[in-house]
Amino acid sequence: MPITKSAKKAHSRSLKLHKRNYDFKLRMKMAIKKFMKNISKGVAIAETEMQTLYKYIDKACKVGVLKKQTAARRKSRVAKIFNESKKQK
Repeated sequence: MPITKSAKKAHSRSLKLHKRNYDFKLRMKMAIKKFMKNISKGVAIAETEMQTLYKYIDKACKVGVLKKQTAARRKSRVAKIFNESKKQK
């Protein structure tokens, strides 16, 4: 347990940041999971869904949850899967 006042503040702040980071990461992961599920079912996916997925990945990168290259890699993988699904139809 934190003893000093500054340690208590730091602990409180770390809990708030943990929750914020978790929310951004969860939102991104759920969007990717939903995207993959729709691809596997063969549902037609619009460009707007790709844009919202990119938005979640970019936001997670902006707030520091993901590193820049990790965000780029995830967007690249999603785009690759999206383009392959369009070719099959």
